[in-house]
Amino acid sequence: MSPRQYAVQDFFRNPQRAFFRISDNGASLGFMEPVSIDGQPARMNIFVQSLQGSTPVGEARRLTSETERDIAQFFWKGSDTIIYEKDFNGDENFHVLAVNIERGDVSDLTPFPGVRAGIEDDLEDDSDHILISHNGRNPEVFDVYRANIHSGDLELVAENPGNIVGWQTDHHGLVRAAIASDGLDSVLLYRDSEEDAFRPIINTDFRTTVSPQFFTFDNRRLYALSNRGRDCLALVIIDPSRPDDEQMVFEVAGYDLNGAAYSRLRHVLTAAVYQTDKPKYHFFDEVTALRHTRLSEKLSGYEVALQSATRDENKFIVAAYNDRTPGSRYIYDAQANTLDKLGDINPALPETDMAVVKPILYTSRDGLTIHGYLTLPVGKEARDLPCVVNPHGGPWVRDSWGFNPEAQFLANRGYCVLQMNYRGSTGYGRSFWEASFGQWGLRMQDDITDGVHWLVEQGIADPARIAIYGGSYGGYATLAGIVGTPDLYAAAVDYVGVSNLLTFMSTIPPYWKPMLTKMHSMVGNPETDRERLEATSPALNADRIRTPLFIAQGAHDPRVNKNESDQMVAALRARGVEVEYMVKDNEGHGFHNDENKFEFYERMEAFLAQHLRA
Repeated sequence: MSPRQYAVQDFFRNPQRAFFRISDNGASLGFMEPVSIDGQPARMNIFVQSLQGSTPVGEARRLTSETERDIAQFFWKGSDTIIYEKDFNGDENFHVLAVNIERGDVSDLTPFPGVRAGIEDDLEDDSDHILISHNGRNPEVFDVYRANIHSGDLELVAENPGNIVGWQTDHHGLVRAAIASDGLDSVLLYRDSEEDAFRPIINTDFRTTVSPQFFTFDNRRLYALSNRGRDCLALVIIDPSRPDDEQMVFEVAGYDLNGAAYSRLRHVLTAAVYQTDKPKYHFFDEVTALRHTRLSEKLSGYEVALQSATRDENKFIVAAYNDRTPGSRYIYDAQANTLDKLGDINPALPETDMAVVKPILYTSRDGLTIHGYLTLPVGKEARDLPCVVNPHGGPWVRDSWGFNPEAQFLANRGYCVLQMNYRGSTGYGRSFWEASFGQWGLRMQDDITDGVHWLVEQGIADPARIAIYGGSYGGYATLAGIVGTPDLYAAAVDYVGVSNLLTFMSTIPPYWKPMLTKMHSMVGNPETDRERLEATSPALNADRIRTPLFIAQGAHDPRVNKNESDQMVAALRARGVEVEYMVKDNEGHGFHNDENKFEFYERMEAFLAQHLRA
């Protein structure tokens, strides 16, 4: 028996209360709620509430008054200040702001129009400052500043000479390492103190990664993710005096590590994080391992993740989730071993009515193993189903197991959903990533096509009722799919997707320009590879498209310029082919405002129903 259909809003609205974070002293809880101010659409704003033990008490107080867009993220700075980030109309030029929880006064620490800022270090041991970076001096590069969270004063700490693409602080908040790049080659730079000049210690080409994670606890060496001399990223220790003698800490055969964690309180390495079909942890210390075991026992059937902690590392915000629910959030008291529930993220969607996400794999036509996820509609036999093929964006990221509101929405409407980690997806080692170079619209697309054929061969998909939908690179893959294999898909939805590889690379944000040479090597050079780039640009081959198409675009998208969608629509309409086109003037790379999300998914639902007859 199929579950009832839930409203579009139930899948995509902002949570009524979420993003819980606990203050350093454990006396206050921060969270976000959607709130309408002066009749404007509800946006996610920050609230604080007192804690008595692990229980919120008294009235929650709203600290922010954002009306244009949801706040992107926030964290506690000590126990009396909250730092948050916001952008404008989706332009991704984020500002960093501070708000005092007692006085409620908000100060923009980076009040510079058209400038993108971010947090480099929260300077836990300095109650008055944080380290931020911004590109106000030069739009292409980011300098580091010490920001006074009370006065807003900015002090330049590290000026970018023009080639630094990443900074690394030590445990005292001093800028001690950096990555310099000319786009193709990178250099890990190191210095013993901020008074010293940086010196190069490791040179690599862009195919090799040496990514500092944090300093060892004596501040003399670096923990790093490295694939020097190996296929997969491993956790190593690098001694600047002997940088080529990496000390292996942990590796997993066949998979890259995602990162590592440590205890600020106890000064010990705690965990390495990676993904196979599901999230995985390797624990280095008994305290962390025991904590995870206790939480897993209390929250059986759910993955657990720590999202915030008190400074004494006794109380934690815990997220519990699985593939069928975004789950619940709790305060865990490690000393008492107690768990107090703060709330459910989406109680409108019963876990029992949501679909299981099944890890799958198939073989590409040239012999690569392609991993992916299959979401089947609840209560229906997995035979001759209408299907939506959903390649991820990036493209150099990966799909992961967990709760995906889009996949669950489509499954709730009766579609099976196939997501695949085509070649180039990260997490599977260097060779798999490199196999994507120069393959946009070619073998990367074949991997997606091969997944469709696998679905049909398994008897799961009705070959006459298959749609393709994706965002960003996934939008490009959608367009490339209906150009290259027009008979394969009955409908297509392109969401902020690239349509012309030549214009795409000429309209990237200025802070991406230092990496443009790398893009030319990985995607193609408009001067030397023009014929291939033209052949794999859907907008330049729109005469082959006959699949019904729906395109959605944010007007302020800094990554995929609106012109990418405009020219696709123009090319089709010039042939007399009608294409459904949705543009939102207050959005960027993807829709974030609730009212726009609702309209997009309602229109997508109607579009798919019309063409797939679900």
